[in-house]
Amino acid sequence: MYRVVLFQPEIPQNTGNIARTCAATRTPLHLIEPLGFQLTDKYLKRAGLDYWPYVELHMHKSFSHFLEMVKPKRCLLFSTRGSIDYCRFSFEPGDCLVFGSETRGLPPALLESNLYPTLRIPIDRERVRSLNLSTAVGIALFEALRQEGFESLPAGSL
Repeated sequence: MYRVVLFQPEIPQNTGNIARTCAATRTPLHLIEPLGFQLTDKYLKRAGLDYWPYVELHMHKSFSHFLEMVKPKRCLLFSTRGSIDYCRFSFEPGDCLVFGSETRGLPPALLESNLYPTLRIPIDRERVRSLNLSTAVGIALFEALRQEGFESLPAGSL
């Protein structure tokens, strides 16, 4: 099983879309506070549609709280400043896919700590600064699931 971790997400529609992707793939979603919205936000609910009952949602006061509670096997950071192409990386079940906020990304101290591999999704940076957060999560999560043969999905899902 993989986990999606959003570090201080700011836009409710993105988090709602990511929650829907997590529901579709049976992937737990971890949100690191503070959030840029309330969990009762109508845009968050609308983006997640009626899939919220199928989302395994976990809230954490900080990244260190997340690490303490989950004790992840491995965290993989995603950033435009990453040095490893996600498609050349070997994902493993149990990996936590960590994404930063829409406007700030992940904290520089976390990226510079070199404690975790930092992956990137190649794009034309001359034209576009970054991908939408929900798009980036979908790309990364489905690559991880593809590499494991979609084993975590129920039989007959494919």
